[in-house]
Amino acid sequence: MSGLGGLNKSPNGVVLGLVQLQLPNVVTPDDLAAQTQRICDMVAKARRNMSSMDLVVFPEYSLHGLSMDTNPEIMCRLDGPEVAAFSRACRDNKIWGCFSIMEYNPDGNPYNSGIILDDQGELRLYYRKLHPWVPVEPWEPGNLGIPVCDGPNGSKLALIICHDGMFPEMARECAYKGADIMIRTAGYTAPIRHSWQITNQANAFCNLIYTASVCMCGSDGTFDSMGEGMFVNFDGAPLVMGSHRPDEIITAELRPDLVREARKQWGVENNIYQFGHRGYVAVKGGAQDCPYTYMQDMVAGNYRLPWEDEVVHQDGTSCGFPAPTRLYRGHEQLTDIPTAGGA
Repeated sequence: MSGLGGLNKSPNGVVLGLVQLQLPNVVTPDDLAAQTQRICDMVAKARRNMSSMDLVVFPEYSLHGLSMDTNPEIMCRLDGPEVAAFSRACRDNKIWGCFSIMEYNPDGNPYNSGIILDDQGELRLYYRKLHPWVPVEPWEPGNLGIPVCDGPNGSKLALIICHDGMFPEMARECAYKGADIMIRTAGYTAPIRHSWQITNQANAFCNLIYTASVCMCGSDGTFDSMGEGMFVNFDGAPLVMGSHRPDEIITAELRPDLVREARKQWGVENNIYQFGHRGYVAVKGGAQDCPYTYMQDMVAGNYRLPWEDEVVHQDGTSCGFPAPTRLYRGHEQLTDIPTAGGA
């Protein structure tokens, strides 16, 4: 049920709009400023389009395009003018917004970051992409974990970005931290279409969570992004499927209260609970150990595949990036995080 795309909003409903934004070319600071204004104009369009909409979601790369340009002159800061403009747009239109920025990093490559602002323009969620799409993307791996925030009308939101959604651990972490809606923003092109659809569905079903996912759309003259916004119910069934039309806004009403009901009431396939309570029919409370070798090895810093030495691509040189020399420092690399500009 999607309430006719949110036209018939229920008291417990949350209406989301997924913007299949036209893929831009952004090379100069002037290009960046123009694209910032275009996104703000689309926030206003979303509000005019549907008065019941609670949250409008823009895809990954909606501000910078797919060039993978790390030029510091067009990188953003959380307290910079682009985020300030997004904050004003949310406040002026009384709507929550989810936005993508390529974020300046004084300690290395930029971060691929996502933010959620509320209808007063205040920062509610700030995330740095954990899994850049290697070897194609040059972004620094995220170091903020997977934050969750309270959303409109009693919802709880999580945000992951593009390739993140190919790792089932990401959706599991979102649900484990209490999210009932997982947003996935992306810039994917058509070869990923099937993987995009099945992972959005599997992530929803395996964690009893709504997934709301959207890609950039159209061509920039080099790349063709696919659009294909999609909402998936917590039982894994698609609710709304988008098209390939640039700038179309795909909408649906989601019901977080039904997610919470299922998580409490389901027996069969309550996988997010049963994962940590194996075989509770046979043993009281179920087994609560960690039988997964890869988890144990990762925590110990010893993650290593049996075919590790045979993996061909282990850096970005095949895509024109120099082999890195820095080691990842994780949380040691965190610097002071400013508040959203203009919020």
